[in-house]
Amino acid sequence: MKLRNRNRFTTNLGERYLQLSQTRYPAEVAIPWKRQILVVANVTAGSQTLLDALSERAASEPTSIHLIVPATPSREGRAAAKETLEDAVAQLRSAGLEADGAIGPADPLTATIEAWDPKLFDEIVVSTLPMRFSKWLHAGLPERIARLTGAPVTHVVSEPPAPPLHAEPAPTRKESDVLMGPLSVLTWGSASRRRTVHDRDAETPPAPPKSTA
Repeated sequence: MKLRNRNRFTTNLGERYLQLSQTRYPAEVAIPWKRQILVVANVTAGSQTLLDALSERAASEPTSIHLIVPATPSREGRAAAKETLEDAVAQLRSAGLEADGAIGPADPLTATIEAWDPKLFDEIVVSTLPMRFSKWLHAGLPERIARLTGAPVTHVVSEPPAPPLHAEPAPTRKESDVLMGPLSVLTWGSASRRRTVHDRDAETPPAPPKSTA
C-alpha cells in the first residue's frame, strides 16, 4: 500500500515538473532573418546604380537598409544632407525596399565607424563617384573601412547625376523681322551680290596696253 502511494507521488511530481518546465520555458518562436546593410553615400545616395545594386540584393534575401549621409557642420551643409537623405530613402521605399537613415559627421570614415555595430549590421556598402571625381576613393575609403571594422565591404561606383536642363524662352522677334518676307530677303541678297561684283570690278586695275615692238 505504501509502495503504491509512493509510485503515485512520483508520477504526480513528474507531471508537475513537466508542466512547470513548459510554463517557464515556452517553445521558441521563429523570427524571420533579414540581412542588415549599412550604406554610406552622399552625392550618389539617390543614384540608379546604387538602387539597382540594393534591389538585386533584396531580391535574393530579405534585406533592411540603413543609409548614412555625411554632412558638414554648417547649417547649409546639414540642410543639403537632410534633403539628400530624405530623397534617397523615399526612392528606396518606392522601389519596395525597407530603408531608413540618418545624417552623420562630415568625415565619411568617422560617420561609418560611429554607425557600425556588428550586432546590428551584416555588411557595409560604400557608394562613391568614379575615381576621377571621388575624394573618398582618393583617400582609400572602402579599404580603410574594411580594415577598421573587419566587416564585409561592397563598393558601388555611380556616375555623377546629370545637371538639370534649363529651358530658355525663345528670343522675341522685332516687328520689322515679322514684316520682312522671303522676297525681301532675296532682294537684299541680290543687292548685296550686285554691290560685291561692282566693288570687285572697280578694284581691278585695267590691263596694260599690248606692246607693238
